[in-house]
Amino acid sequence: MSVLSQIIVAPKPFSPDPITDEEAGAMFRAALNLFRLWEVTDDQAAIILDLPRRTFARWKAGEIGRIGRDGKARLSNLMGIHKALRIIFKEPARGYGWIKAPNAAFSGRSALDVMLHGELTDLMRVRHYLDAERGGW
Repeated sequence: MSVLSQIIVAPKPFSPDPITDEEAGAMFRAALNLFRLWEVTDDQAAIILDLPRRTFARWKAGEIGRIGRDGKARLSNLMGIHKALRIIFKEPARGYGWIKAPNAAFSGRSALDVMLHGELTDLMRVRHYLDAERGGW
């Protein structure tokens, strides 16, 4: 018996998407409300969600297409940012305004400026900052 045949390879465990397509659709609709409250333009929203502008417009009109893994992660981070802001600011309007306010933690740029770089990691950076500020994990 060869050495290779003696190596036991454990099968990879089945790991379904933690976010279903239905949940992602609901998060997209919630994100549209956030963008309105944050006074984010459709062009800016398309960058944050990493969608072509025409696709974003179609989805905004109710024809939501397949939301992939990256899109689900972006939406999840947006929901986390919203949750953290609601915990930190008792007055919702202050949290909505915080998104565009200059912040020393981001070298004087706003959270929106950071998110508009368009990478998933930019959304994660804002979320991690807010989670640390609120004392979350």
